[in-house]
Amino acid sequence: MTGHEDASWSYSRARSVLEAVMGAALEAVDPAAAVQRYLRRERNRLLVGDQAYDLGQIGRVVIVGAGKAGAPMAQAAESVLGDRLDEGLVVVKAGHTLPTHQVELVEAGHPIPDERGLRGSRRIQELVSGLGADDLVLCLMSGGGSALLTYPSEGITLADLQQVTDGLLRAGATINEVNAVRKHLERLKGGGLARAAHPSRVASLMLSDVVGDPLDVIASGPTVPDPTTYAEAWSVMQRFGLDESAPASIRQRLQAGMAGEPPETLKTGDPVMRRVQNQIVGSNALAADAAAGEATAQGLNSVVLTTYLQGEAREVGRVLAALAHELVLRDGPVPRPACLILGGETTVTVRGDGKGGRNQEMALAAALALAGLPNALVACLATDGTDGPTDAAGAVVDGRTLAQARERGVDLQAGLARNDAYHVLDALGLLLKIGPTRTNVNDLAFVLAW
Repeated sequence: MTGHEDASWSYSRARSVLEAVMGAALEAVDPAAAVQRYLRRERNRLLVGDQAYDLGQIGRVVIVGAGKAGAPMAQAAESVLGDRLDEGLVVVKAGHTLPTHQVELVEAGHPIPDERGLRGSRRIQELVSGLGADDLVLCLMSGGGSALLTYPSEGITLADLQQVTDGLLRAGATINEVNAVRKHLERLKGGGLARAAHPSRVASLMLSDVVGDPLDVIASGPTVPDPTTYAEAWSVMQRFGLDESAPASIRQRLQAGMAGEPPETLKTGDPVMRRVQNQIVGSNALAADAAAGEATAQGLNSVVLTTYLQGEAREVGRVLAALAHELVLRDGPVPRPACLILGGETTVTVRGDGKGGRNQEMALAAALALAGLPNALVACLATDGTDGPTDAAGAVVDGRTLAQARERGVDLQAGLARNDAYHVLDALGLLLKIGPTRTNVNDLAFVLAW
């Protein structure tokens, strides 16, 4: 390949290739396939990763879990366990159910927890709390599990949790920061599910939606020791100005925890963890690598620049546009035709009253910075198919977007200022509307140049 423009490439070809690349990324993190790679049954042996369980020595086998990928994960686990599965309950995002046989799927709200999630989470605790040392809990966790597996600590209401969660998200808190607070306000997070299930064995299969795949942050770590403390949770509240405006029950809980009562979340070395196995079955890195492989097969010079993409969405969007300029004007960091892939999770500090999500805001900011640049496009994708509280997964923009917007009387800058990326990009037909994918491994951004 040369670093010069290839006449065989065009915008329409680039869009077609982009669809293939995104499809490969999503296929690589298909939840059912991910579960079946790590969960196998050989007659009376159940293999979870490299650990074997003798089903002849196991009493009851139950499935519990929460997350956007819960339905296909439950289907796959059912097919593997067959007649050895006794019961199951998994909480999924509304609209994300699939047919199951023995595992009951409960729909609930996301990203703000709701009463349905509370009822489902309470039932999960009741289910695992009745198990004994000979029983096995197969826990299926995926992105969205933090909001869906919601069971407030004593004295805290669901409305209290909703207010704090919404406040943190609107203030631009990272998922790590939000989850540090959640773990100290609820019963099942921060190792709480493992505690509730003790002394039964617990094997947790986790589809990671967190940058760097820290086990304790995925779905707020229901079966994982928690390295954060009440003091750190309170520090997050202070950092985002919620220490005075939060409900009294939450302020009292965190302050009491800092004083030593109630006790801390589950920590490393706790005897409970001797009977718990945690296994990641899919991640953003896996999706990014698959995307790069498909891009190469399509004739592009491809590279995964990072799977640790973080920061304010609109600022990251400008960085994506800068990379596009580098490709087109300086033939780097790889020669054209090229595809740069970045994975991670950005945040949005909400200042306006518009509608959108972090990927749409990232794309909108990129569109403004791309103005006039030929032979390049930027795409931002939420792998779960639903970016923020919208029906779009993200958007695709290029150097023509600003001019097209002006021709149609659409003000991109005003849309960005009021966090209204959805309506602005929808008016231009640039949104990616692929429907729920029933997986979730964070976000992917693509910079294509030819």
